[in-house]
Amino acid sequence: MQGVRGWKLGIAGVVLMGLGLAPPRPAAAAGPDEVGGGTLFVQRPGGGVAPLPLLQTDVDLKVTGMVARTRLVQRFANPSDVWVEGVYLFPLPEMAAVDHLDMRIGERVIEGQIRERAQARRSYEKARNEGRKASLVEQERPNLFTASVANIGPGELVEVAIEYQETVRYRDGRFRLRLPLVAAPRYVPGAAEDPAAATPAALPLPPTAAVPDAARIAGPLWNPDEGSHNRLRLRVELDAGVPLSSMASPTHVVFAQELAVGRQRVYLEDLADRDFVLEWKPEPGSEPRVALFAEPNGPGADVLLMVMPPETGEAATRLTREVVFVIDVSGSMGGTSIRQARAALLLALERLAPGDRFNVIRFNDQHRALFSNGVPADAANLQRARAWVKGLDAGGGTDMLPALRRALDGDDGSGDVRQVVFITDGSIANEVELFRLLHADLGRSRLFPVGIGSAPNGYFLERAARFGRGTPTFIATPPEVQTKMHELFARLESPVLTDVEVLWGDAVEMWPERVPDLYLGEPVVVTARVPRFVGDVVVRGRRGRVPWEVRVPLAPGPPERGIGVLWARSKIAALMNSLATGAEPDAVRGAVLAVALEHHLVSKYTSLVAVDVTPSRPEREALRRSAVPSNRPAGWSAGVLPRTATPAPLLRLLGMLMLAGATLLGWRR
Repeated sequence: MQGVRGWKLGIAGVVLMGLGLAPPRPAAAAGPDEVGGGTLFVQRPGGGVAPLPLLQTDVDLKVTGMVARTRLVQRFANPSDVWVEGVYLFPLPEMAAVDHLDMRIGERVIEGQIRERAQARRSYEKARNEGRKASLVEQERPNLFTASVANIGPGELVEVAIEYQETVRYRDGRFRLRLPLVAAPRYVPGAAEDPAAATPAALPLPPTAAVPDAARIAGPLWNPDEGSHNRLRLRVELDAGVPLSSMASPTHVVFAQELAVGRQRVYLEDLADRDFVLEWKPEPGSEPRVALFAEPNGPGADVLLMVMPPETGEAATRLTREVVFVIDVSGSMGGTSIRQARAALLLALERLAPGDRFNVIRFNDQHRALFSNGVPADAANLQRARAWVKGLDAGGGTDMLPALRRALDGDDGSGDVRQVVFITDGSIANEVELFRLLHADLGRSRLFPVGIGSAPNGYFLERAARFGRGTPTFIATPPEVQTKMHELFARLESPVLTDVEVLWGDAVEMWPERVPDLYLGEPVVVTARVPRFVGDVVVRGRRGRVPWEVRVPLAPGPPERGIGVLWARSKIAALMNSLATGAEPDAVRGAVLAVALEHHLVSKYTSLVAVDVTPSRPEREALRRSAVPSNRPAGWSAGVLPRTATPAPLLRLLGMLMLAGATLLGWRR
């Protein structure tokens, strides 16, 4: 009997040790028994289960100059014979100002209202429980939203439309617009607060200390073997305001129709499994040096200002640098992404010059530096680094914080320019932890995130660059690697534009309040609320040792709608960023609420809710909740990144104790 007990105990110990040593398992789709998790799949009439499908996404984009207005319509169906509530995650640009929602069922349209978040949820739940149709849009991250639709009848089609506004980016002589189309899963670091809930198939994710809202940023994925879902139809009306030398999408095959000089219409039909990027380049000589858009606001105006710093005419002096390359080799970087990341890093190593110093750090759920400290960029060290990089492969979790801390801690105090090039898809859920680290420990380093893959986390990459006083780069496809890395290093090797100031004649509220250091090809872009629309704006700074200054008259022009919304969105972003720098949470919440309610914007503390007045679900009919699966991002391998960390040390300890117990029982026998 002791032998049987010892055998069982030994087997249990091996299993536990295996769980503790093996990497966390990939995410799995929810099963029909997970009722409590809020991810129950809809029952099929003939038995079995089926997820609620998202049938179609239609996007209409209108671009005028530097301002883009988007209407995103998502249609999905209830294929079952029961009444359901659909819940799904969807991404948007991280600076999108979401201000409109309407829900259509048949010929009936219900328009959404902005309310304080808890109040909006109460209104939605009351309507849901009373059998009325309702829709709720909530922000989980600045670039990740949840939409809930209640009381979808058997066989019924529902359409939810969201509208938002954003600023078009301009850099390196090109305008660029990026539309996220798939919500990639995000790694949740830390042990689950309830270890019993930390099973890989659990949906929603159990919260951790680092990510207390983990349950709200997780959703199931379609299995690639089940075919394609969520088709995309997209139309862009582009009025660039200047003649164009080129326009193309590096991510999709598009059909373009020229309407007039500087005006194009773009069409696309495809699967919504990767971000859509559109780039256009003005003809030489028509590149914008100054762009000013204004929306009247009483006697004053809300203003969007872009100024391209003029060239000083002096030859750029190449800086002696210390460069720390950090590469993400976690599971989410599998497939195409890790190949792009390796290629980008190898190109970066080639750009190092005699006199530079460098190091390479790779990370997943562990991190390792190639050298203990920065080493000279000589032939031997570079050859060793190239061989190491070529052998990197993807797998495991995305524990980014220790790797970033290691990169910042390596400052040798030499006084050289210190640049951290961080190559990742940014698929993490604990962004604020990283922002706090950058705020506290950045020192003289500058962070330059390189976003890799078909669906990178733009919120993390953009904000990390802002906290790190650097600039982000996005590489969506392999053909872009060489061009984008060349542009990045042309910026890093050039003197920065420092001491940048934007001076207004009157007291104004400008965002960002402090313009960061700028690099070659980087414009000054700010939004401001001016009390009087008169006088000049003065932008000045230093390029190396040469001062420069430009004056922009606040001359009234054709009024532009929506600039006030962009100003409000910039203010909300600055207020939320202040939480990572020690601001009082209650004060930030009050300030964000005031701005969001005034401008009818979705934020961390406000939501859009649309409620029908007439009940549609009979009282006797039950309501089932269904998670709407997302497409797997294009290029991802079948094994998706781990959903959360596992209590590996505890499992290893228990396994060792059980093995010891089994050995003792066997010896006694």
